[in-house]
Amino acid sequence: MLQPPRKTLKITKTAASGAVQKDNKTNKSGRPATSKPYAKSGQPARSAPLAPAPKSSPSSNGITDQRRPGKPTATDAAAARPVVPASLSPSSSSNAPSAQPNAYVHDTSGIEYLDIKADSLAFSLVGAAQAVAYVLDGVALPQALAKVFTQSKATPQIKGAIQDISYRTMRQVGRVDALLTLMTTKAPEPALLYGLLCCALTLLVKNEAEEDQELPYEAFVVVDQAVNAAASSSHMAHAKNMVNAILRRFLREQDSLLATVIKQPAALWNYPQWWIDQCKAAYPDQWQAILRTGNQHPPMTLRVNRRQITTEAYLQTLASEHIEAIQIGPYAVRLTKPVPVAQIPGFEQGWVSVQDAGAQLAASLLDVQDGMRVLDACAAPGGKSCHILETANVDLLALDADPQRLGRIDENLARLQLSAEVKEGDASRSGWWDKQGFDRILADIPCTASGVVRRHPDIRWLRRKADAVQLSTLSARILDNLWRMLKPEGKLLLVTCSIWPMESELQAAAFAKRHNAIRLDAPGQLLPTAIVADRITEQTTEQTAEQATESDTTSAENNDHDGLFYALFQKPAA
Repeated sequence: MLQPPRKTLKITKTAASGAVQKDNKTNKSGRPATSKPYAKSGQPARSAPLAPAPKSSPSSNGITDQRRPGKPTATDAAAARPVVPASLSPSSSSNAPSAQPNAYVHDTSGIEYLDIKADSLAFSLVGAAQAVAYVLDGVALPQALAKVFTQSKATPQIKGAIQDISYRTMRQVGRVDALLTLMTTKAPEPALLYGLLCCALTLLVKNEAEEDQELPYEAFVVVDQAVNAAASSSHMAHAKNMVNAILRRFLREQDSLLATVIKQPAALWNYPQWWIDQCKAAYPDQWQAILRTGNQHPPMTLRVNRRQITTEAYLQTLASEHIEAIQIGPYAVRLTKPVPVAQIPGFEQGWVSVQDAGAQLAASLLDVQDGMRVLDACAAPGGKSCHILETANVDLLALDADPQRLGRIDENLARLQLSAEVKEGDASRSGWWDKQGFDRILADIPCTASGVVRRHPDIRWLRRKADAVQLSTLSARILDNLWRMLKPEGKLLLVTCSIWPMESELQAAAFAKRHNAIRLDAPGQLLPTAIVADRITEQTTEQTAEQATESDTTSAENNDHDGLFYALFQKPAA
């Protein structure tokens, strides 16, 4: 994965490119490069339009029901350490966390913008590069972006551009890292410089998993603005000529360079090697479709609040606002093109919430009825709790161990005009329990979140192979603890957003055996799906093309959801 910075830097010479002079001279003024910039419009690239807002904004979509990297428990937080670059090596199979080199520690006091316009692509590249550097240190991307936004005091438009570039980069890290390894003999340092090169290369490399293959900027704009970004920081100014050389070499030799790096599975699929191997073993017929889906932008799916408006009426409201959408479930509406949450009609009034189509199955599966006592364990940010309350008049307790995330539940309840008891508590313990049994329990247990990587592409780089074992152990304790709180003949719904059998079907089977639980009908494993054509790039190896059969293709119009697992249990009568 992400290469640890090496102590010196030299551009690799090739017959095609000729010798490239290494530049270690510092630009004392820290000013942008003086080469004449050009943008698509003919205007200076430093005033070029910002990158388009992300097709889906995972950090600002309102209610989401996907686990962030790192569950709010000590065990899961410890597990969410970054995978070192060796994870890209086919021979890497170690499960142990590797120590992070000191070179990864970077200045966190703020982002430098010495002489750079806030409305330029260069400004956004510096912000995105800093976010990538934070991920190198093991920070989940949403939290990394929050730090960058605070430090840079960016406007909403600039935040959207920084976020878009950051998420694009996380989906292409495997490939751009391999390109940097091929074009340099020493990894760029500091981490901020490495992040800048990753972001710039990402804007030059097409993501074949996406329906839209058009790059967001002209290539020469990206090169010029990346050089300006390097020159704007005292941490990178010494390497601005090197940034220029690497990016221009890629443009000259991109066909041969890409053909070389995609021979490595981690560069071809943009996942750590262990993740690819594990996916192959678990799903020998679907692994390629699963990996491709994880490299796409997620759809924006809304859940209509039946207490406020009907689905049909809301679709008419969208049409009146010229927003294209289709109904894909009783209360599920998918927008043809994602829009900022602030622009969703009726969002602030509580008409709708943003929630994946697969996650919307939980409330109906739980079969709640008026007057029941319901527990939503591990409830934050509250998407499923709110859906349950929209479905029936119940006495609901929303429990979560992370006090910082409890506020999200309160906010969503208030916006949707719903009420519930919100309490801080560890679902694996019982100190919060009043000894009164529950009719229904929703156990959305800790997991690796391997089923939601298209929403949180940094997960694949932050997780380790051993995490599933650790989290499964924690989840088993939670399930055992919650089972004794369930009334006889009550129902418990086990939910994970993982695709690993150890966290899903194997967990469910072991739980049923331990407690003699009655297993009821439920979907089981829902693999992540997306509406895309089966596309293999020209650079893909012949072997890979042969393996990519039509069975990998997902084409059902309404079959576009994250990877989740559902198992429903009933407690025997006393």
